[in-house]
Amino acid sequence: MPTSTFSFTRLRAQFIKEILSVLRDPRSRMVVFVPPILQLLVFAFAATLEVRNVDIAVYNQDSGRWSHELIQRLDSADFITRLHRIDNRRELHTLIDRGEVIAALAIPVDFSRRIAAGDSGIAQVLVDGRRSNSGQITVAYLSTIAADMGVEIVPDAQALTPVVVRHRFNPNLIYRWFIVPGLTGILALFSALLITSLSIARERELGTFDQLLVSPTSTPEIIISKSLPALAIGTLLGLFMISSGVFLFGIPFTGSFILLLVSLVLFILSVVGIGLMISAVSMTQQQAILGAFAIGVPSVLMSGFATPVENMPVFLQWLTQAIPLTHFLIIVEGSFLKAMPPGDILASLWPLAVIALVTLTMATVFVRGRLQ
Repeated sequence: MPTSTFSFTRLRAQFIKEILSVLRDPRSRMVVFVPPILQLLVFAFAATLEVRNVDIAVYNQDSGRWSHELIQRLDSADFITRLHRIDNRRELHTLIDRGEVIAALAIPVDFSRRIAAGDSGIAQVLVDGRRSNSGQITVAYLSTIAADMGVEIVPDAQALTPVVVRHRFNPNLIYRWFIVPGLTGILALFSALLITSLSIARERELGTFDQLLVSPTSTPEIIISKSLPALAIGTLLGLFMISSGVFLFGIPFTGSFILLLVSLVLFILSVVGIGLMISAVSMTQQQAILGAFAIGVPSVLMSGFATPVENMPVFLQWLTQAIPLTHFLIIVEGSFLKAMPPGDILASLWPLAVIALVTLTMATVFVRGRLQ
């Protein structure tokens, strides 16, 4: 085990070696740089909860005016690709069973007559429960169309509506304004995690780890030299993705860039500690990559990126507080759209600092044990 004193000259040499090993190794270069850039461009458009280009079935048993008006509005709706007009209920169920439509609308024979009599027209909506989230969003769209038609039928109904909806921070509900800031944290997470996970595992696989053990390099120098490249590259990739959000996707940035940069550095440091622990216990680069994804994927799922943390069981809500991505997402999303006050940022910043301290300390213990 290296026992010499700390030397900045050796540290600089080790840092340069680590940077060159990442840049020169085709496998590392592909894993670290290409996926984040491609995923940012692809996921910004593909990762969306909006419902578009769906098929709807309509079983119209009414020959009156208002059923035809409703069908006409459905036919001109932007989110509907094709409107299947069917003649019997059996075909309605068949289309849903085969997955050819996401929802079906059954209009009863007295639909227009009830409206003409001053009553409410009632239609049944059958939804494909296998696509529950998309189905519920589709039902919301259909309800909006029906409500708009109801306002035209009874003009005074609009004056009686007690609620007027206004969306703050994202008034046009542009989904990329939400998804791209979150992708910044996720892609920076995987980049830093993979770089550090591959560092010691690469040395062991190439056979240079034994040379490192007999070199005069001290343990702190090894740990710092393995951490700095991931910190530098992860921070640069994070800044690149933040810049892409502002200049490429046109997302308004209203917060403090300095506080966001500090948050990004602490976030990368906390991830670096986790990556070093993975690298210390991995014998090959393949094991390191698998370990990084085994940690990274659950972190993304539990971070609140796709589903609210409040919807999880209490135990998992406590567990998410130990995930650095959970706190960074709050900061980066708040910095983009809502100009989050410094006090609110600090409330999520100090947990990142604690997590970074804990993970780097544990990484030091793991790496020191491997060097002995």
